Amino acid sequence: MTSLNEVALPELEGRLPIPSYDRRAVRTGIVHFGVGGFHRSHEAMFIDRLLNLGSSQDWGICGVGVLPSDASMHGVLASQDGLYTLVLKGFEGTEDARIIGSITEYLFAPHDPAAVIRKLADPATRIVSLSITEGGYSINGSTGEFDARTPDILHDLGPNTVPGSAFGLITAALAKRREQGTAPFTVMSCDNIQGNGDVARKALVSFARLKDPGLAGWISETVAFPNSMVDRITPVTTDADRAAVAAAYGFSDAWPVIAEPFEQWVLEDNFPAGRPPLEDAGVQMVDDVEPYELMKLRLLNASHQVMSYLGYLAGHRYVHEVCADPLFADFIAGYMEQEATPTLRPVPGIDLHAYRNELIHRFSNPAVRDTLARQMVDASVRIPKFVLPVVREQLRLGGPIDRAALVIAAWARFLEGTDEDLEPIDLTDQRLGDLRAALRADHAEPGAFLNLTNVFGDLGRNARFAAAYREAREALQRSGARTAVQDLTEPSIPTRSTS
Repeated sequence: MTSLNEVALPELEGRLPIPSYDRRAVRTGIVHFGVGGFHRSHEAMFIDRLLNLGSSQDWGICGVGVLPSDASMHGVLASQDGLYTLVLKGFEGTEDARIIGSITEYLFAPHDPAAVIRKLADPATRIVSLSITEGGYSINGSTGEFDARTPDILHDLGPNTVPGSAFGLITAALAKRREQGTAPFTVMSCDNIQGNGDVARKALVSFARLKDPGLAGWISETVAFPNSMVDRITPVTTDADRAAVAAAYGFSDAWPVIAEPFEQWVLEDNFPAGRPPLEDAGVQMVDDVEPYELMKLRLLNASHQVMSYLGYLAGHRYVHEVCADPLFADFIAGYMEQEATPTLRPVPGIDLHAYRNELIHRFSNPAVRDTLARQMVDASVRIPKFVLPVVREQLRLGGPIDRAALVIAAWARFLEGTDEDLEPIDLTDQRLGDLRAALRADHAEPGAFLNLTNVFGDLGRNARFAAAYREAREALQRSGARTAVQDLTEPSIPTRSTS
């Protein structure tokens, strides 16, 4: 069977859309750290769309991998000349596939960090974008301060070391640009973090200050860090996805990307070094991202946490399974309407009632087959970012917190390592040791789980929240996840459509 690469493109034309532009004429303007499924379904897709419009030839993407696990992506993209298949699967069984060609280079930093620094220092590079996950910024969730104690950061802060982390490489490149008199690039975060540009600024300037205070001052004064809101559900690629692409289109793609049709990118228009005409590709360029960002983080991202632990304990394994269950769908909708939405600012051009309904519809798409397991990786980072801000705001307002408290209690129950059928759970969390210690304390003294300050901050000292958590834990132990959800949900069902 034909393998996907540049030579094979003429043979594939007619089976599905392929790049209409000459990829040899595309020059790199963007260097991206963290080339995973989401980047390839989102930013790379938007740039590919611009290139197909006949513009933005100076804005090709050079991907960079810094983790040992990125070696696999490096190998695949090298063998496929950066090409891959993007397959959008609709709720009604529709499928739209095309070949994306905007990634024209890929550098694997562990093999050649100097090449990465040269690419970043090249004046042609005007945007450095990031999708390195919430935990990749080394920002302490409870204090908001940079944590320099991770092994990669500690290594890069050593004297005369060759950098290996994203922030070490970026800092080294900015030092070269300052020495050369080259204007700095813009750093653009594409991660699901409130104020992601501000977080990126905090991380980079804090790292640079520990390395070179003078350079840190220059970065703080001259580098732009636009905030953004990004949205497209993109599950992990499976072997079944690879086989389906081969069967449908007659070629082998070692790493296709499967995603939902929905797409959204709201981006602060702050690019002193220049940018591609992203608005021509459907990106919303705005002065203030925060209302859109809070809407997405507290409705979509928080809802993934809201559904996952309770749904998993009750026996569900996929997002669409939970949302096809009327009881859980009403629980999620009630959380969004009653607890999350009152904490939001008005969002220009958005009907929040319609947005919430659309989320439930998107979550229910069986073709995407997004797993609950994917949503629960590093929950100790995700829950403080997505759910706990809602709790804090509702405590300030005197509003409802019962659903959020049940979610936290379900997470604690989930961390015990078995579901309600005593099936083992594969736990993946960077703070797993601390979580297990807090869980042991919780068994001895109900509510002690909330004393884990690097997750909950001072919330454990809030009497109202602690009482709601203890009550929720008791409900789960007494009657299980489904009944606990039912007890909170049934009173809200008659009024659900009147929001």
